[in-house]
Amino acid sequence: MAVTDSPVNATVRKVAVIGNPNTGKSTLFNALTGMQSRTGNFPGVTVEKKIGRLQLENRLIDLIDLPGTYSLSPRTPDEMVSVEVLLGRQKDVGTIDTVVCIVDASNLERNLYLVSQVLDLGLPTILVLNMWDIAQARQVSIDVEGLRQRLGLQVIVCEAHRRMGVHELRQAIIHSDTLVAPQRPEPFPEVFYSECRLLQKTLSALGSRKLPFYLVERLLIDVDGHVEKQLTNQHGEQLTAALNDARTRLKENGCRVPIVEAKARYKWARETLDGVASAPRSRVNTRSDRIDRILTHRFIGLFVFAAVMFLIFQAIYTWSGPLMDAIDSGQNLVADLVSSNVPPGPMRSLLVDGVIAGVGGVLIFLPQIALLFFFIAVLEDCGYMARAAFVMDRLMTKLGLSGKSFVPLMSSFACAIPGVMATRVIENRRDRMVTILVAPLMSCSARLPVYILMTTAFIPPVMYAGGWVSLREIVLFAMYLVGIVVAVPVAWVLRKTFFKGETPPFVMELPSYKWPSLRIVMARVYDRSKAFVVRAGTLIFATAVLVWAAGYFPGDHARLHQLQSQIENTELRIAQFEVQNKTDDAELSGAELDQLLDEQNHLSGSLIEASFLGRMGHAIEPAVRPLGWDWKIGVGVIASFPAREVIIATLGTIYSLGGDVGEDDASLTEQLRAARHPDGTPVFNVAVACSIMVFFALCAQCAATLMVIRRETNSWRWPIFTFAYMTSLAYVGALLTYQLGMLLLT
Repeated sequence: MAVTDSPVNATVRKVAVIGNPNTGKSTLFNALTGMQSRTGNFPGVTVEKKIGRLQLENRLIDLIDLPGTYSLSPRTPDEMVSVEVLLGRQKDVGTIDTVVCIVDASNLERNLYLVSQVLDLGLPTILVLNMWDIAQARQVSIDVEGLRQRLGLQVIVCEAHRRMGVHELRQAIIHSDTLVAPQRPEPFPEVFYSECRLLQKTLSALGSRKLPFYLVERLLIDVDGHVEKQLTNQHGEQLTAALNDARTRLKENGCRVPIVEAKARYKWARETLDGVASAPRSRVNTRSDRIDRILTHRFIGLFVFAAVMFLIFQAIYTWSGPLMDAIDSGQNLVADLVSSNVPPGPMRSLLVDGVIAGVGGVLIFLPQIALLFFFIAVLEDCGYMARAAFVMDRLMTKLGLSGKSFVPLMSSFACAIPGVMATRVIENRRDRMVTILVAPLMSCSARLPVYILMTTAFIPPVMYAGGWVSLREIVLFAMYLVGIVVAVPVAWVLRKTFFKGETPPFVMELPSYKWPSLRIVMARVYDRSKAFVVRAGTLIFATAVLVWAAGYFPGDHARLHQLQSQIENTELRIAQFEVQNKTDDAELSGAELDQLLDEQNHLSGSLIEASFLGRMGHAIEPAVRPLGWDWKIGVGVIASFPAREVIIATLGTIYSLGGDVGEDDASLTEQLRAARHPDGTPVFNVAVACSIMVFFALCAQCAATLMVIRRETNSWRWPIFTFAYMTSLAYVGALLTYQLGMLLLT
């Protein structure tokens, strides 16, 4: 078994894997494919597809892992994907030959709702009774052979996390070409099917291409659903009138839509299970139930969740630090290696400041991403993530979101990239999109250097509460609050405009607790990390190179390259003198080196002013002057588009200190304090510093985050929208901060 390219002329059978959330579908998919799969988004939607290939007995089979769902009733383009795939209407997938429907054996009646919809499609189907051990623990009795005969399906008992039944299922999939399509259950009254046939004729008369009968059913049942919206946009009021008439006639015949579907399908499920499945009248009190009394408690649950989140983010911050430092050191090592082998010039600058810095700008995020998804995968696999969402739902509902939005938003305080990627745990598209669009407002760690530089340089070291609290700490805390406070109205506006609709009722099945599988956890971490590096990483790298080019051209760098050669030769000479204990010669060369470095720093500042980047800074100066900024701050803001913390190095270069200064560098602090406008007034003061901090707190100055939003939404529309609305908010916020600040200072 492997994931390979198809042999020439080989026929590849397509098998779709579908099931309710929390039925072990992903675990089973990974077990079947050996966790080797390729991922990507379906065209035009945000839903991710995962395709794994089985190769056994000279047969090739593609397994398509469909999103977990409770029904095939599409209300959005994303929810329509599963239906389109099963009907063979997704061109990049092709015709589906067989469906593997995975159900929770301990909750069979509810799971059969989806099964009945799958059977309506008329495809050969394999039914998998997963979580068999949980069913036995709850004393659920199932006559597998009786169920097999009643449904006319191949039924396989399975415990995916223990690999029990996986071999049998794999063999059934390999030989699925022998299966025949099952008989459609037809759970609805005959009057419903009569109306569907009448509706088919109406569509034909309107010139619509012939629809699969299942989509005609969905058109009739799903009021304001995706199928209805799509077809009424094409055929207008005539189809709307026909639909209304059909639904009125059904209501008069005691077949009211959409209620009729739930009644009919659950009735079919009960009749199907009658005599072949039974459960105790009173539910068995399991270990999971006893744990849930604590973890889902109204108050204790919140405390436990807060503790878990604190430990996770503390671990991410602590553990990722050495790994990020190691990546930074590796980047510097490679840069030094290139510098020692490539003479000063455009090629070296491109490789060191463009290519290597661009790659480093991608890889530096990997430790945080990998660690965050490691913890998320552990929490999901052990069953706690569902409880966390349940506990936080009451708070998040006030924002028009669900409890599942909390973890991605919390993650964004460390870094918005893993926060945006973590929204994949949110099934509801509206909630997911709103969470993605407000996540960058959370103050990530990349903003901290800007806050530290500005508070250290310009906020007075005033102490309160007997020396326990400082004004600088208050300002720093306020900057973190800015994003949180602004996110509330932004989320509300998004829900009232782009993502209209009532907040859906929070319905979630709480899976039983179990020990997480290390194989599954590491596979998820690998998938997410790879997706970031391969997809978002390429865009981040390209952006970094473009910004380098804007800061390098079109100035004449000949003298700068000459200085770099002289500096390197002088450093080598000093090292030799020190080895030879020639102290006087080393001191003389050191003084010469200081002069060369000083000239280099001044020349670098002049070149960046003459570059395209500098010209853009001068061009936007009239727009940023009301914020209290000059062109140099404008250049710093533009240069920090790939990553916010770049503004520190940019200001260091502009103020002739070199690009290797840090936010706690005393010389940079002094230069900023000493900076003057042509009329002699200070460039920086408390109002300007606060204006800059508010701007960075609200602005989308992070190409990496925008590229990940592009990756997760499968559209350029949303990263452009995010950049536009956040930049507008940042400008207005910085403007108000500066103007009000100056009023208070005068």
